[in-house]
Amino acid sequence: MYNIFYQSHAGSWAVLVLLLFVSFFAYKQNISLMIQRLFYLIMIISGAGMIVLQFTMGSFPLLYIFKGIIAIALIGVMEMIVGRRKRSESTKTHWIAFAVLLLIVLLIGYDVISF
Repeated sequence: MYNIFYQSHAGSWAVLVLLLFVSFFAYKQNISLMIQRLFYLIMIISGAGMIVLQFTMGSFPLLYIFKGIIAIALIGVMEMIVGRRKRSESTKTHWIAFAVLLLIVLLIGYDVISF
């Protein structure tokens, strides 16, 4: 069960990054944004499922809870990037925040950063 959650979680991150670029460059359409939001849900549910499975196995994954909080912030930044692009506002600082948060999430997710 854990492997199912893990594969859907990792795959949804890859698709989300691609959909962000599609939504950014083709900002006059809405279908990619709706699909992007669907993948947010898949990513959040699979991440929560992995945390619950870890908790039931006897370990308390505090680092992964921290990763989840950063991931929720990353989702917010991704939404702000698309929203500001639709309103023709500057997105430079949001792209920097996106890159930093995505790097932290990936490093924690692949156990490069661990405590």
